[in-house]
Amino acid sequence: MKMPSLKPLLIPLTAITAGSAFVSYKLFNFAFKRVDYVPETSKEKQKYADKYYEYVDWFHSVPSEDWYLNEDNPDQKMVATYIPAQTATKKTVIIAHGYKGNRETMANYAKMFRSMGYNVLTPDDRGHGESAGEYISFGWLDRLDYLQWIHRVIEHVGEDSQILLFGVSMGGATVEMLSGERLPDQVKAIIADCGYSSVEEELTYLLKKQYHLPEYPVEPMVSEINKRAAGFGLESASSVKQLAKNQRPILFIHGEKDTYVPANMAYENYHATHAPKQIWIVKNATHAESFWRDPEAYQERIGEFLNTYMK
Repeated sequence: MKMPSLKPLLIPLTAITAGSAFVSYKLFNFAFKRVDYVPETSKEKQKYADKYYEYVDWFHSVPSEDWYLNEDNPDQKMVATYIPAQTATKKTVIIAHGYKGNRETMANYAKMFRSMGYNVLTPDDRGHGESAGEYISFGWLDRLDYLQWIHRVIEHVGEDSQILLFGVSMGGATVEMLSGERLPDQVKAIIADCGYSSVEEELTYLLKKQYHLPEYPVEPMVSEINKRAAGFGLESASSVKQLAKNQRPILFIHGEKDTYVPANMAYENYHATHAPKQIWIVKNATHAESFWRDPEAYQERIGEFLNTYMK
């Protein structure tokens, strides 16, 4: 019996493979390559723009210092702003910013924590702001930089420092991923606002939600591209896996109506954590909107958590 020719099948199969590779490279370049500007905020948060720029003006006018890691190496230089508290204190918050943001975009949180009596350190992550880096690592490689920032704070403030780790969106995931490392005793607590459960799960979610693309073969291709470009596969970058090793008290905050990082990821992170933990789902809040909906309630809820773990 004569077997049917495979040639008619090979052409569309080759076309599909080539098309998937093209889409994957385009997606990787869009999502993972650095950009030297801050994209416009979402429509639902544009109503807060005037207030946001008031915070930015404060950020640039308040007494501060520029801090550096690897200052003499342009390819590895990291930059941060240190804002001392109005009254001398041993309490410092290290603030991790969101995706394609920078330290300036965390001005509102910086001002809030300073009003609560904290020194504030706000770094630019790899591939963001004034820090070096060709690619965005979504918190995974950034966690190693934050370990260095922690030691820098201890050197500056003293061995009796009390350090709080705080982050929003990608920054929330950054401090969650950092939580699984061997942290100095000076790190007392963590607050993660709308962090994702893993880079792999977040990308898969957005592929379906925003781009109407299947997980396979796009996500594995993007993961392989990132492994070659940045040195790690997306399956490695997991908040859930790191939180399972966490030993610090942690507060999870998440918007109920978050469609960018869905609230179920907050519950995944919460259930993965064995350390003392609290979760606050903010009603009607979208992605990274919890502070803006009611800044006083946000500060009050954080204050309650810190009164328990950072007296």
